[in-house]
Amino acid sequence: MSNHPEVPVVPVGAHEPPYYVAVFTTVRTQEQSGYSETNARMEDLAKDVPGYLGMDHAQTPGGLGITVSYFRDADALTRWRTDVEHRAAQERGRAEWYQSYTLHVAKVERSTGFTRAEVPQAGA
Repeated sequence: MSNHPEVPVVPVGAHEPPYYVAVFTTVRTQEQSGYSETNARMEDLAKDVPGYLGMDHAQTPGGLGITVSYFRDADALTRWRTDVEHRAAQERGRAEWYQSYTLHVAKVERSTGFTRAEVPQAGA
């Protein structure tokens, strides 16, 4: 999982369905050499895929990581899945970084969102 403290924590917004999500859930090994750099590169690479809508990350203190990637259509998801650099990162992940993982791909049929309006502080 990437660690971007300078970026506000905001989930990817709701999009007009249908679109696709890839939910990648991991437990990592102790060996993480090169992981952060590769993960950052994969995020940058995904952004260049036509039809990419965004990516959310979460990591529990116990080590469970979840990345959800959003794509406008199945073709965009296929372009991401078959990208040569992404495929190489997948192989390295299986060889070094992941104890286990699951990948779930789904077509989103409903999407809503909520953002609390900022309330001014007293005396501000």
